[in-house]
Amino acid sequence: MLAVWIGMVVGGLSLAGKLDSVTRDNQADYLPAGAQSTKVLLAEAGLPDGGDGLLVVVYERAAGIQPGDRAAAERDYTELAKRFGNDADAPAEIVESNHGTALMLGLPLDDNWVTDEAEATTVADARALLADRPAGLNAYVTGPSAIGADMDEIFDAVDARLLLATAVVVALLLILTYRSPLLWLVPLVSVGVAAVTSMGAVYALTQVFDFTITSMSSALLIVLVFGAGTDYALLLVSRYREELHHHERPIDAMKAALRGAGPAIAASAATVTAGLLCLLVADLNSTSGLGPVGAAGIAASLLVMLTFFPALLVVLGRRIFWPFMPRFGAEARRSGSRWARLGELVDRRRVVSWAAPLVILGALALGLVGANGALPQLDQFARSIPDSVTGAKLIDERFPGQGGQPVTVMSRPDKSREVLAAVRSTSGVAGAETGRAGKDWVEIEAIPVDSPESAGETATIKRLRDTVQKVAGDAALVGGPSAELLDTDETNKSDRNRVMPLILLVVLVILGLLLRAVVAPLVLVATVVVSFFGALGLCNLLFDRVLGFGGWESSVPLIGFLFLVALGVDYNIFLMSRVREEAVRYGTVEGTKRGLAVTGGVITSAGVVLAATFAVLASLPLVMLIEIGVLVAVGVLIDTLLVRSVVVPALTMSLGSRMWWPGKLSRTREDREEDRVDETV
Repeated sequence: MLAVWIGMVVGGLSLAGKLDSVTRDNQADYLPAGAQSTKVLLAEAGLPDGGDGLLVVVYERAAGIQPGDRAAAERDYTELAKRFGNDADAPAEIVESNHGTALMLGLPLDDNWVTDEAEATTVADARALLADRPAGLNAYVTGPSAIGADMDEIFDAVDARLLLATAVVVALLLILTYRSPLLWLVPLVSVGVAAVTSMGAVYALTQVFDFTITSMSSALLIVLVFGAGTDYALLLVSRYREELHHHERPIDAMKAALRGAGPAIAASAATVTAGLLCLLVADLNSTSGLGPVGAAGIAASLLVMLTFFPALLVVLGRRIFWPFMPRFGAEARRSGSRWARLGELVDRRRVVSWAAPLVILGALALGLVGANGALPQLDQFARSIPDSVTGAKLIDERFPGQGGQPVTVMSRPDKSREVLAAVRSTSGVAGAETGRAGKDWVEIEAIPVDSPESAGETATIKRLRDTVQKVAGDAALVGGPSAELLDTDETNKSDRNRVMPLILLVVLVILGLLLRAVVAPLVLVATVVVSFFGALGLCNLLFDRVLGFGGWESSVPLIGFLFLVALGVDYNIFLMSRVREEAVRYGTVEGTKRGLAVTGGVITSAGVVLAATFAVLASLPLVMLIEIGVLVAVGVLIDTLLVRSVVVPALTMSLGSRMWWPGKLSRTREDREEDRVDETV
């Protein structure tokens, strides 16, 4: 087995290294195919000089613009137009702010300079050119091309930084968990094998199937593999250590451990994989693409942790546990553990144990009241703010009514005059002009009165769509950067309404098959849903009141829901599968206490590891990834430390054998007396 995996890793390294080559972060990759703004992007690509890049430069001098400043701006424009513009002979159009403290110029880029690779070069060269300017004059390169280039630069460094940080965090937590100088290396190496395997598998899948891989999904793949793979390792090692007390040969102990923990681990992986594949029904390309990417990561983690990892442990034998080696014939301590004591405490105060935490979580969910709307594009960056964002905000501040971001209207040639007139007459449009024209489409650039991403601009875009629809029907489309964000937000809302119920249904079915019951799956899913909304409310307060974020990135609630429901149910699977195993022999109440005593420590360790792994995302300079990381980390901790440790055992003890209805266990009567709720509560 080890030899096979060594060969697979050697072969997989070359495929894993190619994953970056198929990662795409164009705006179209984050949009649904049917959106008007996506169709506009495709139509623009077919126009002569079909690029839509625009480089904007804003100059600022707090004491007031001087004659030499304007001369420098004109010189910069001439040089930039020669190198990057689509018309080198066009005269410079330089606008001065009302208070005379800023200048602004816009340069339409040549088609050769609007690709992802060329944009970075264009922006970098433009900033280098602007370095030669009069003392005291600030200059910022901004506009859609510069913002896109700054975003790409951050994403380029995400994977390597995230991989290193995640590996370090997991290694530290494993050392603290095992208190062994050697044992922590085994799961860490195995998770590394799973990471390489998953990246190679995702690349191979892209050669067969057409789905979108973005930098966001690539980053989440790393976190998911490390988090889930380490969890599976912790659970298997815990059961393996337990079985080593009962079996002399490590191979026999591992077989018993796989028989005991394997089904729960496989069910856990199936739950997360099925939840991820539910994303395939989403309309948003980036969300839909995350489904197969994450599913491949979970499948690789499961395969490695049930084959390579056990083989490595067996080869290394008992000595890998040094200095706390499990001895054959020595019974592992259970009853005296703090988890056993917690089980006894929950048993004595069952109703309080589940009612009080649910009230607390309900109160936390109230933190969603008054939640901010979608995160503005200019507020996507955390910690270091790039020049492109500083420049865009400066334009909005110093050029009121002139800083509107162009809205692109595409019209069929035979309708272009009527559409242009309709655009100009639309309320909220400062002006509109006909731009490039091709055989199939004519481009019209409209400038809204309101600043980008404001409520006024959004209303203007909606009015434009209604207006041109009445004039030209499907022969006119409204797009542009702000329209793209509007379409993304609206699609995310519809995806949430479609995908969230599907995830719950899939999880319920898997739990029902695993536990052979109806009541238990309903109870478990209800607890993780309550946990999700509690985490969402708490994080909303944190993001708004403490971190000062401008809102939720529109895809975060759906991604957070997926991970918290699927991963939250995971821990309930690990607990309840052991509880069911014990309940067959000891009854539901006693089985719950025994199951909690045996699994409490390892499941808590697994939850802490998973939370810390996702929390690594908070070290990245993008608000979207910070929000996903913090939300999942907080939710996992709530679920692990409160819901799974207290609420679920309390509900199980309160319901007793009814928890397993309509399965065979629900008809047992050995603990019927124990099902009585303590009257003293």
